Amino acid sequence: QVQMAESGGGLAQAGGSLKLSCAASERTQSLFPDTAMGWFRQAPGKEREFVAARGAWTSYIEYADSVRGRFTISRDNTKTTMYLQMNDLKPEDTAVYYCKGIERWPSEPQSGPWGPGTQVTVSS
Repeated sequence: QVQMAESGGGLAQAGGSLKLSCAASERTQSLFPDTAMGWFRQAPGKEREFVAARGAWTSYIEYADSVRGRFTISRDNTKTTMYLQMNDLKPEDTAVYYCKGIERWPSEPQSGPWGPGTQVTVSS
């Protein structure tokens, strides 16, 4: 399975923007182009939830209702990196964000360990 490391989180004000990245580990880079990928997040005291997914070689994209129209998922297979552009951020977007391969489209993640995640905090 592809292993990813997330980056780009930080502190933003409500209405602001952040762009997250996740890069495949050198050891698993060759798996990235053929793997559907997704973003997930976990807020304090809540279960991890699906945010968005992007197909491997197709243009299939899915978003959670809570982020549709505000977040944009993209990927660069040549750089084995995935992105999440987050606009019009809301305090309820505060969470640790993770990326992972998709086992079953669109929102079931592959099994195995999660990466370190990246913290996003949105102040009101």
